[in-house]
Amino acid sequence: MSTSPAPVAGPTPESAGVPAPARWAHWRADLIALVTAVGLAFWVTGGLWLDPNQRAITVNTSDQALFEWLLAYGAHALTHGENPLFTYLLNVPDGVNLAVNTSITVYAVVFAPLTYLIGPPATFLVILTLNLAGTALAWYWLLSRHLVRSPVAALLGGLFIGFSPGMVSHANAHLNWSAGWLAPLIVWRVLRLREPGHAVRNGVLLGVLVAIGFSIAAEALFFTALASGVFLLVWALDRRRRGEARDALPAFLRGLGVAALVSAALLAYPLWLHFAGPQRFGGTGFNPVIHAEDIAAYGVFPQRSLAGEVGLDTRLAPNPTEENSFFGLPLLVLAVACFVLLWRRGDPQRRPSVRALGVTAVVFAVLSWGPRVKIAGAHTDVPLPYALLGHLPVFNAALPSRLALVVAPVIGLLLAHTVDLLVAPVRGEQPLDASAPGERPGPGGAGAGRRHRLRAAAWTAAFVVALLPLVPVPLLTLDREPLPRFITSGEWQRYVSPGGVLTPLPFTIDVTPDGQRWQSYALTHDQQEFALPAGFFLGPGGPGGRGRIGPVPRATDALFADVGRTGEVPRITRANREEALSDLRHWRVEVVVLADRVHGAKYPVHVDALRETATELLGPPERVDDVLLWRIPPA
Repeated sequence: MSTSPAPVAGPTPESAGVPAPARWAHWRADLIALVTAVGLAFWVTGGLWLDPNQRAITVNTSDQALFEWLLAYGAHALTHGENPLFTYLLNVPDGVNLAVNTSITVYAVVFAPLTYLIGPPATFLVILTLNLAGTALAWYWLLSRHLVRSPVAALLGGLFIGFSPGMVSHANAHLNWSAGWLAPLIVWRVLRLREPGHAVRNGVLLGVLVAIGFSIAAEALFFTALASGVFLLVWALDRRRRGEARDALPAFLRGLGVAALVSAALLAYPLWLHFAGPQRFGGTGFNPVIHAEDIAAYGVFPQRSLAGEVGLDTRLAPNPTEENSFFGLPLLVLAVACFVLLWRRGDPQRRPSVRALGVTAVVFAVLSWGPRVKIAGAHTDVPLPYALLGHLPVFNAALPSRLALVVAPVIGLLLAHTVDLLVAPVRGEQPLDASAPGERPGPGGAGAGRRHRLRAAAWTAAFVVALLPLVPVPLLTLDREPLPRFITSGEWQRYVSPGGVLTPLPFTIDVTPDGQRWQSYALTHDQQEFALPAGFFLGPGGPGGRGRIGPVPRATDALFADVGRTGEVPRITRANREEALSDLRHWRVEVVVLADRVHGAKYPVHVDALRETATELLGPPERVDDVLLWRIPPA
């Protein structure tokens, strides 16, 4: 029996009166949930499974390459005794602070054997698929074991949250944000803190989960903590629950203190690196106005959905990976109707939790709108509450639009509790008169039964109309350019000293990520290192001391980036040649490599223009297998 209260979008304090069903009574529902969640996860990621090592997510090949690299580097660091949170294999000579990036260290360590066995791209796909299925199953477990009696209600709530528009959007290569399974586990352990006499056990378990959450998705952990705090505060201030909250507070605070100590001990070094280590930065390189949720986005449909497939989607997100709300108007109306039904027809003892869920949803929706109102793509100067928070520590490193991801679990909980209420007569419990909100229950008799059936049909139709358009469709995928044989054969080792520096053309950044794909292969297949002068990472150098993507460019890498993007070959002077040689020696580059085929994440790369420019700068190249190569003489 659960005795926990609940936040976020999570458990309700009143669930203490709901006995947890025996395991044997749940096996069939659990099996259905498992098969459905795993099946949907494979459905969404199906395009990648056609060829895990060659296929990539169309709209986000750059982040996919980054997470593949993080898995490869993490495995390499584990087996070679290197620092998993700081590396000199990128951004030579300064290195990269991975603690201020999304290092996914826990994933890298746990899946290291698999990474070595099947390679980083296939391991990336395994984790992405498990994230989607695991998120739905974790919420199903929390609902079915602690919050609702109906397995159907738990399954619907879990599947909605696990495959909500925001989760499917972030499945476009975000291994951090697609790890939504962490939130229900953290919420569950937060609620158990109220148990008297178990402060150490509950605190240790929560502290370990916090450390895991920080490693995988620190921003999501921050939002989960905020949402839990808002929910619990609203719940505890309700006059019906003040006494209960006051009685539970000492045990809660003792457990919370233990959790803080455990997580601080586990995260001491990562936190030092994050806030005081080399190559740190303040804030983020992303504009909070651009990365704020459009108010109209809440009422429209996402791209990778049935509605999107028939042309009902919009382009209100800054990019396809950030459709954080996109619930559609029918679901918003249904969510309000569910709230009213639970408030007026549900157990009065649950009203504090219903109110807390509603307040949490409203607070996070408003905060997700960012510092200024943006509606239907039009920016205004009307200020919003986030403007007061955006400059605070931690807030300044988060993207406001992602706060909308908290709203999806709240809606999922409202849907699950509503279904649980509607099917109560099926379980032989006191029938619910599921009158429309605001309508008085009618008289009994045959007419009442007919009205009940009609209202049940109306609610069923409302759920179908609201949820069917949001059913996800597979992510868009493409074939990436294959890795050069120069890399896969190990031929590169003849031209680069152990740990020496190699650079592809164009230099490796987010829009031309091939270098990190090459490095990932070398680390996990050859188990040999070469370093890159650039890379796709967040580092210092942005305006106002904020972060930026990649290193601060020098003349040479900026030149090749422009040529690769535009195809225009500039006039090369002696000064350009001297500057290029100086830059390459600064980076300690031993060889410059141009592959026959180069992948551009946002645009086609002009290989011929790059060859002509590099030849003008560095002289005639050598042909080695399927690459052109320029050796750089030492100073």
